[in-house]
Amino acid sequence: MSLIQAIVIAIIEGLTEFLPVSSTAHMKFANPLIGVQENPFTDLFEIVIQLAAILSVVVLYYRQFFDFKKVRFYLKLVIALIPAVIAGVLLKKHIDTLLGNIVFIAIVMISGGIVLLFIDKLFTRPVIHSQDSVSNKNAFVIGCFQVLSILFPGLSRSAATIVGGLAEKLDRRTAAEFSFFLAVPTMLAASVKSFWDVHNEHPEIFARNSMVLLAVGSVVAFIVALIAIRFFITYLQKHGFRLFGYYRILAGTVILILVWKGIIHQ
Repeated sequence: MSLIQAIVIAIIEGLTEFLPVSSTAHMKFANPLIGVQENPFTDLFEIVIQLAAILSVVVLYYRQFFDFKKVRFYLKLVIALIPAVIAGVLLKKHIDTLLGNIVFIAIVMISGGIVLLFIDKLFTRPVIHSQDSVSNKNAFVIGCFQVLSILFPGLSRSAATIVGGLAEKLDRRTAAEFSFFLAVPTMLAASVKSFWDVHNEHPEIFARNSMVLLAVGSVVAFIVALIAIRFFITYLQKHGFRLFGYYRILAGTVILILVWKGIIHQ
C-alpha cells in the first residue's frame, strides 16, 4: 500500500463510517479499483482508520463521554454492545467468509438501499427526543440490530443501529447520535482484537513505513469523519434516508457490473 492509496482509503472511511452506506463495503470495493492487495496489513489498516474515524465522535461529543456523573450513559453502551460481542465471538468464521465475498456485499448494499427508501414513511411518530430518555431496553434492542450488520457485511453498522433506534421510537437525531456513541466501544473492541491478532501472527508488518501509513490514514480518517458527522446530522433531520437508499442501490449495481465484466475479481 502506497501513501496515496492509504490517503484515498482513509478519505473513503471517514466519509462513509457514519453514513448508512457501509464503510466496510466501500473499502472492499475501492481496494481492487485502486490496486490495493488484500493482506494482513490491509485488514489492520482498515480497522485502525475505522477507530480513528470513530474517535471523532468522542471529540464532537466530549461532554457526553466525559460526564462521569451519568453512569447510565455508559451502562447503556455496555448493554448495547453485548449482542455484538457474542455474535463476533460465535460467528467469526462466518463473518470472515462473507467479508471476502464482494458479490454478497454488493447484493446486501442494494437490499439495504431498498429498505432505506421506505424508512422515513415507516417511522413517523417518535416519542424519544433525547439521550437521557433512551432506556436500557431501547439500548439492548439497538444492539441487537447492530448484530445484523455483523451477519450481513455491507448492510452498514450505522444504518442497522439507526433503524433500530427508529424502531424503538427514537427521533432521527437521537437515533443517529446513539449509533455514533455505540460505535466507539464497538470499534475499540474490534481494533484492539485485530491489532493483537496481527501483532502475534504477522509482527513483521509493524515496520516503520507501515506505522507511517497507519498514522497518516488515521489522521485523514479522523478529520474527514468530523466533517461527515456534522453533515449527516443536519441532512438527516431535514431530508431523511431516501438519498442514501438510491445511492446504495446505484453503488451496489455498479459493483455487480464491474464483477461481471471482470474489472473487479470476486
